[in-house]
Amino acid sequence: MAPPAARSPLAPERFPAIPPVAGVRFAAVAAGIRYRDRLDLMLLEVPEGSSVAGVFTRSATPGHPVLWCRKQLARGRVRALIANAGNANVFRGEEGDRAVEAEARAVAAALHCRPDEVFVASTGVIGERLPVERITARVPELVAKLRPDAIEEAARAIMTTDTFPKGSFATCRIDGVPVTIAGIAKGSGMIAPNLATMLAFIVTDARLPHAVLQALLSSAMDTSFNAITVDGDTSTSDTVLLFASNRAPHHPVREPQDSRLADFADALRAVCEDLAVQIVRDGEGAQKLVTITIEGAVDDASARRIGLTVANSPLVKTAIAGGDANWGRVVAAVGRAQEPIELAHLSVAFGGCWVARDGAAVADFDEKPIAAHLAGRAVDIRIVVGRGPGKARVWTCDLTRGYIDINAAYRS
Repeated sequence: MAPPAARSPLAPERFPAIPPVAGVRFAAVAAGIRYRDRLDLMLLEVPEGSSVAGVFTRSATPGHPVLWCRKQLARGRVRALIANAGNANVFRGEEGDRAVEAEARAVAAALHCRPDEVFVASTGVIGERLPVERITARVPELVAKLRPDAIEEAARAIMTTDTFPKGSFATCRIDGVPVTIAGIAKGSGMIAPNLATMLAFIVTDARLPHAVLQALLSSAMDTSFNAITVDGDTSTSDTVLLFASNRAPHHPVREPQDSRLADFADALRAVCEDLAVQIVRDGEGAQKLVTITIEGAVDDASARRIGLTVANSPLVKTAIAGGDANWGRVVAAVGRAQEPIELAHLSVAFGGCWVARDGAAVADFDEKPIAAHLAGRAVDIRIVVGRGPGKARVWTCDLTRGYIDINAAYRS
């Protein structure tokens, strides 16, 4: 097994001090699924009567946990989530399905609930047999260790090539009642938006039914988990789940359009965006966080497609790694998106300095401030593609030799 990578230079200083969320408990253990002497199995428990929402990969080869969660999601009920790192349980046929069901049944027996109230997630190597017996054997220990304040341990237990655990939280109000939203995520490679791009588990004490939760979570995706890319590869196991413990004492909310949810919706988007950007900060081999802003597109969806095409360009990403303000590569990527643009208004700026303006290169621009900007850890690229109302912001990272080194040794 390859040694763990050094902590990303883009990592936050520390895991945030996330307050407990009423009714929610976490636990984690080292089950030896693939890794030695590190947390790799976590359990999240919510009280009876909790609701759930989820979005999953659009890959045509989804993992067995994704298939299980899709099936259970329509019921809208949840009591627990069990998730492991090191093995993704993908493309194993009936054996993979049986492994997921065994996990759900083990957790259900320990928590005295139904197996269809247990959600399952796995991340890691694709195509290898999941040693499910190592998971089911540790369920009693997980249940015994459940604590409201063990969210950081849970975040560490879902890491694969991640170099730091990812967590975020926000507080808001519904009907004047304080509500908390907290989340964890994992992701470092095989990151490309296709509904969800890794594993992310978010909890709240808000009293919201499944249909409302689902609408709010789906709405938050486009500006967060669907606005990031590391390498253009969509995973088989992408899962974002949102659990509501229904413990906050506010009045019931039945419709996602209810104006009382405006603060909650903003807070949920903020948590999702923070987790998404942390994933990019931990991109395999990443040395720079790249924020790309698109303006003037025909609509927001077109702007996001243009932005992601630029963000996924190996030529753009390697130029950023080398500190080269090669705006020609940016323009080429914009054209490859095959979205409507106005060539006469196409403009590109690095760090606020225009290098191309209104369809042509800027004559005799000063390269010194641009070089200084590209030498930093945070790179901003602004692209104007026309005079339309569409705009979007996406995040990526540079592409370095470190990405090759990490992925060449992934199974060793």
